Amino acid sequence: MASRRVGGAVARNRAKRLLREAAQTVPFAPGFDVVLVARAACAHGDLASVRAELARTLEELGLAQESV
Repeated sequence: MASRRVGGAVARNRAKRLLREAAQTVPFAPGFDVVLVARAACAHGDLASVRAELARTLEELGLAQESV
């Protein structure tokens, strides 16, 4: 989800694509639903920074899947 505060349609779509790709590559703990909301900084970042921020946030919340 991305509101118009993120920017124009191009910026919103870029932010959503980045979040979608990052969410596919960062493992979530099973049994939880996670809702991602894009912010303006997401539209101007790159995939590596979005992925790192998502992983850090999940770790802080205790929702990161543990490595086996």
